Amino acid sequence: MKAASNPQSEPQSTLIKTTKSLCPECLQILDAKIFENGGKVYIIKKCPRHGIFEDLYFGDYEMYRRFEKWTHDGKGIENPAIADENPVCPKACGLCKLHKTHTALANIVVTNRCDLTCWYCFFYAKAMGYLYEPTLAQIRGMLKNLRAERPVAPNALQLTGGEPTLHPQILEILEAAKEEGFDHVQLNTNGIRIAKDPEFTRAVRERGVNTLYLSMDGVTAKTNPKNFWEVPSIIENCRKTGMGIVFVPTVINTVNDHEVGDILKYGLKNIDTVRGVNYQPVSLVGRITKADVRKYRITIPDVCERLNEQTDGMVTKDDFYPIPTVAALTHFIEAMTGVPKYELTTHFACGAATYLFVGDDGKVVPITRFVDVNGLMEWLNEKSEELKQARFKKLKMIGMLPKLASFIEKENQPAGLNLASMLFNILAKKDYRSLGALHHKSLFVGMMHFMDLWNYDIERVERCCVHYAQPDGRIVPFCAFNVIPQWYRDGIQEKFAMPIPEWERTSGRKLQNDLYKRDPAAIKNAPAKLE
Repeated sequence: MKAASNPQSEPQSTLIKTTKSLCPECLQILDAKIFENGGKVYIIKKCPRHGIFEDLYFGDYEMYRRFEKWTHDGKGIENPAIADENPVCPKACGLCKLHKTHTALANIVVTNRCDLTCWYCFFYAKAMGYLYEPTLAQIRGMLKNLRAERPVAPNALQLTGGEPTLHPQILEILEAAKEEGFDHVQLNTNGIRIAKDPEFTRAVRERGVNTLYLSMDGVTAKTNPKNFWEVPSIIENCRKTGMGIVFVPTVINTVNDHEVGDILKYGLKNIDTVRGVNYQPVSLVGRITKADVRKYRITIPDVCERLNEQTDGMVTKDDFYPIPTVAALTHFIEAMTGVPKYELTTHFACGAATYLFVGDDGKVVPITRFVDVNGLMEWLNEKSEELKQARFKKLKMIGMLPKLASFIEKENQPAGLNLASMLFNILAKKDYRSLGALHHKSLFVGMMHFMDLWNYDIERVERCCVHYAQPDGRIVPFCAFNVIPQWYRDGIQEKFAMPIPEWERTSGRKLQNDLYKRDPAAIKNAPAKLE
């Protein structure tokens, strides 16, 4: 088995594991192999009808192996909505008993209307041919259904779309989210209304939105035609209300990957308001050809390499850890309290993260440069087991602070930061204000690579922690919901939608009127680059 691009010149490939995948053409479940070749990781599968499909899975084999060590199965779902005793993944999403990870971030699509028409977007009303916009009552039902999940009910919610700010009852929806027990609410938006309407921004913040999850693909008009001209106003309006922002760049090879470093620098410049940058290597869905896949594909290690190159080593791939690394924190708190807690047991290839701390002297330091992350997590897991076996009711906190401090190199710790004290307050005292303070002193840098049919790995679906609540009661993992829309997103939502002409007739509005018309003067007077 050799990589298809130039098998005669490439080294011998090595099988890593077998898994299950889908045919991009007919959606048949196929046996698949994940293998290493030339220092990269690939996935290959063969459909009896449509032939062989091979794609880049992870752009760095050493990083893959380092991440793989953090694999951890989660608690699963005690009360799955799918009653099938023999479910087949991903055909029985809802959630079913096969699912290994509870909902960590719940998504609710509040509308498929949008005021933009981005070329790579696969989900907006005009493209779908119908309008999906659930009522407040339907949305409250979805919120209740999410909160009923066991053993852990999600308390983090993202309202998304389309463009969620177009929903006529968006403020009432935010109020309902708080009433139903969601204490962390994100608004996934292009930010146009936030930029143009300070009073709306204030109303959103007053109703409990913690984070603006801002689509932001670059620092120039060419890479970010979506909202390049509005980003400064978005930041300023959020700054005035105290609402945090996470930049969410969709990274596309040959399109905007040369600006990932500048996006990070712009976030650091506005760290008082920008809490993080969460890069999303593009999921190649919709009408994508094999040529498009080869041209646009980029993976987590590739983005890390770009960051290293474009920031002069300020952050490197060695500074990133896979999402399940933090499960040790959960185990420790669970052992102390005896109560099930959030546990991020996403597949190791799905995401990665690090924190950049800015000292009082302005120096930027990744957490890995002054914290022994491996040692700290191993110690937390060891202590968790000791607590469970001894059945302690309370943790003896004497000596805990010095132990936490032993994993931190004080000479490399950013000026003005006392991380050991923060961790002590978070873990021992369960003081979650300290968790907030931690985020205010740092910039979260994340990666989340959602799959597509070309690189589909069913093992990853089974461990997904980002789920979409549906009006019919199902809760569907992200990479089933969006990657197999005929089974889930479109198949479900069309039943609760109406034809666009009918909506226009009953609402007295034209869908076309939603489209944002940018002021020519704003374009003319804008800087060439955000910096």
